[in-house]
Amino acid sequence: MVYTKKRKNSGQWSGFVHFASGQNVSGAKRHNSSKNKAKNLTELKPGEAGVLEKLDLPDDDAQRLMEMGFIPGHSVTRGLSAPGGDPRVFRVDGTEVALRRETARRLLLK
Repeated sequence: MVYTKKRKNSGQWSGFVHFASGQNVSGAKRHNSSKNKAKNLTELKPGEAGVLEKLDLPDDDAQRLMEMGFIPGHSVTRGLSAPGGDPRVFRVDGTEVALRRETARRLLLK
């Protein structure tokens, strides 16, 4: 499942909606204006930040990560990683969380 925030007409966030993983959330194709822009957490360089767009994970995993602060619309900063590069540390909501590369790859950025 994919989790993303739902926006009301007033511009305020109203909660989360989930979509089947093959479904396009906006109904339009996504174009990046910058070729160097990270598309998921694994592509962030140490110290670089990105805004989380959606979590493309099973329900239980997505729920647990959202409880830890990985909420669409929030900023995530890449920290250090283990000597082999896995796991990697990410800072979100003042907390540092280590995620495996497979999990971080499925957390998509705006």
